[in-house]
Amino acid sequence: MADDDWKDGIFLKIINVIVYFLFLSSNIYAIADPGGYRSGRETYFTPAPYAFCIWPLIHLLLLGTIIYQFFPQGKRVIVDGISWRFPHLVLLSALYANVWGRQLYDVVFMLAFLVSSTVTHIYYIVKRHHASESINDKLWIHLPFSLYHAWTTVLVLLTAFEAFGVDAAKYQDHFYTHVTVILGFIFLNVTSATYAFSSPQGDLAGSIVITWSLLAIFEHQRSSAIIHWCALAFAVLSVLWVARSLYGYYVAWRGGAISLGGERHPILGGN
Repeated sequence: MADDDWKDGIFLKIINVIVYFLFLSSNIYAIADPGGYRSGRETYFTPAPYAFCIWPLIHLLLLGTIIYQFFPQGKRVIVDGISWRFPHLVLLSALYANVWGRQLYDVVFMLAFLVSSTVTHIYYIVKRHHASESINDKLWIHLPFSLYHAWTTVLVLLTAFEAFGVDAAKYQDHFYTHVTVILGFIFLNVTSATYAFSSPQGDLAGSIVITWSLLAIFEHQRSSAIIHWCALAFAVLSVLWVARSLYGYYVAWRGGAISLGGERHPILGGN
């Protein structure tokens, strides 16, 4: 059929490919640069460097997204549904990575907020209007944007502390530092819980990203006992939201159905 021709929407598909590799190169440069992700301004919210390993996973999955857009179902979601929001998101993310490498933290915070807002819009479109109909939908559309959404939520908070918070390399923590950091932990936990209850099985990937980030903060923040142990406490609480999503999958499996994107589908087919 004409609508299933891989050349349909070819201009946007080519743009998506170009901006994806631009984004990839920007992140590689930022990570490799001594002023990149691993050596940003030290704050009392800074996670251990391994937290940023989420980026390579997102890049790998988005490579699948770029390939999947050339198939009929992928085209319907990526080109027709997400449309020009994808190159918009990727260009903002590339700019964000480049500016973070230059340690312009006030600008980085504004860019992080724009990236988060854009990916939130895409996340809403994908979750509300394009339920998963296959494992490919789950892997190359729903999963990368779930990870992206959760990770940019963490990055908005991190860049806020980098732009406006106390420089942990120069100043000791104080009461107001504890309050703001703990409020950040609470926000992340509420986000993780929201993922867990967003559908019968929840958004497992989103809750895992939040938990991973809190554990990385716990690992890295050793100069302040309060922040160190609060990070662990909130990470453990977030594990409960991960467990809730896993339980949802177990219940669906026991019931003979799985949920892809919030809709229940029989495992073995049938009406």
